[in-house]
Amino acid sequence: MASKAVKTVAKAVYEYQYPWREKLAKHKDELSKGVWGYWNLGAWTPLHISARRRARLRKEVLLAGEDWPYDPERKEMRNKMKGHKCDRISAEKRENTAKLMQKMPDMLLAYKKRIWEKKMKEEDKKYKIKEDDKKSK
Repeated sequence: MASKAVKTVAKAVYEYQYPWREKLAKHKDELSKGVWGYWNLGAWTPLHISARRRARLRKEVLLAGEDWPYDPERKEMRNKMKGHKCDRISAEKRENTAKLMQKMPDMLLAYKKRIWEKKMKEEDKKYKIKEDDKKSK
């Protein structure tokens, strides 16, 4: 008889220490449907347990050292960079400018050569036109 009373008291103490087990068993189906609610026959149905009570139950379970499988999956981290694009690529632009400035003397020589050749062609054309005019007279 005494052992039965001890078991009853132990059970009562155990249940008093962990009241969340009963709540978790009661709301297990509802919690597995989603965090905020679920779609039922094309209509949004909120959970029958409020967010405050759900959060309190979650806190009690986690404090007891148990796991809480009803949290939603974490979303992927945002990888978009903040700030202005011109600020991020300015270093690359400076490097490119430094490389181009090293090539600048060769580029100037090539430009002057092209201009000189173009001028010479024009002079040759003028000279040929004058010679043709002299021959035709």
